[in-house]
Amino acid sequence: MLPLTNQQLEDAIRKLEIQDITTATIRQIVSLSKELEQASGEPFIHLEIGNPGLQAERIGIEAEIEALQRGVANAYPDISGIPELKKAGSEFVKAFLDLEIPPKYIIPTVGSMQACYTLFTLLKQRLPERDSVLFFCPGFPAQQHQAKMLGLKCVEFDIYNYRGEKLRDKLDEILSSGKFTAMIYSNPNNPSWTNFTEEELKIIGEAATKNDVIVLEDLAYMGMDFRKDFSVPYEAPFIPSVGKYTTNFILMISASKIFSYAGQRVAIVAMSPEVFNRRYPVLEKFYEMPNFGECYIFGVLYTASSGVAHSAQFGMAAMLREATKGNLNFVDHTKDYGRRAAKMKEALLSNGFHIVYDKDGEEPISDGFFFTVGYKDMPSETLQKELLRYGISAISLPCTGSKRDGVRVCVSMMTDPRQFTKLNELLKKFHDDHQR
Repeated sequence: MLPLTNQQLEDAIRKLEIQDITTATIRQIVSLSKELEQASGEPFIHLEIGNPGLQAERIGIEAEIEALQRGVANAYPDISGIPELKKAGSEFVKAFLDLEIPPKYIIPTVGSMQACYTLFTLLKQRLPERDSVLFFCPGFPAQQHQAKMLGLKCVEFDIYNYRGEKLRDKLDEILSSGKFTAMIYSNPNNPSWTNFTEEELKIIGEAATKNDVIVLEDLAYMGMDFRKDFSVPYEAPFIPSVGKYTTNFILMISASKIFSYAGQRVAIVAMSPEVFNRRYPVLEKFYEMPNFGECYIFGVLYTASSGVAHSAQFGMAAMLREATKGNLNFVDHTKDYGRRAAKMKEALLSNGFHIVYDKDGEEPISDGFFFTVGYKDMPSETLQKELLRYGISAISLPCTGSKRDGVRVCVSMMTDPRQFTKLNELLKKFHDDHQR
């Protein structure tokens, strides 16, 4: 029965040995919510995890089936990527981001999670005196966990107070130490769904060039800023990217959200030729390979997984190719996330909540896969726990590196109209009880 008592909540936290709920991983919060569902006897509203809430693209599935029937399952895939995927990835990047990245520099990975982890591995080694990564926060918590596991120092700052020209001075202040090998962000942002402006991307690119820092641009949600139509290949507006403003960039493009293909764990790294071909004495000595890109493919990726599943590469190649031809409108297919977000924001705002990261410059953020909310002046930990008591599971903003109070809302699991009805009921009960 909802709401749960404080004792029931604390018992579940203690049972799962969660030391601090505000810094717990997404998967820990999912486990906690499942435990609380059993205690309450009622299903929860799951706003914590970003599983795709749409059907996987049939084009990819059919291409995989065809490849398997041709017999690819008995052969190791090319570690650097099958030719079809490398070509399709290069054309996709040109069609939607207007960037020239030849097929040689398109590399498949087992999702962007593997891409990020393996890139951190090599970036830590390239210049021994550079042992730090700059995280634009709020951000995806798992990426900081990856960096910490590898012994990298994590430096973060909350972008809320450094939008526009203020960003330039902040980056100069941080990067001038000469200790940074990379900086990383997602655009659109997970969890805030803010989007960098062209001015801000230019500032980031110039800072990367000036300080010899490599930008990891996570495009997990590319094209999902639905305020503009990025769906037409080879036509403006193009999806914004730091690649327009520096050669010190690596893009991570996952099939998980744009093609609702998370189960197949496939993504591509699109590396600028300048980054790929750069030589580092320490890497040449350690890997006995000539440049950064070769060390990445044959030194790091090979040891991490020996390649991406053969059929998954054919599936992603087909989806990228058909999107580039205009036969698969992945932007339009994901617009339902925007519609869900609008409905959920209405429910939350009408029950005393507010949007925490609310604007890009003077423009309200787009409706999309994520957004962030707070309730009055309630601290993050209190809000997260209280929502759990009322059957609503979300992660707190502190675990994303945010300095503001609130929680992240993910819309992907809201696939049934009855869930919206239940969410409204739970929020009304929550608001009524917390006004007393």
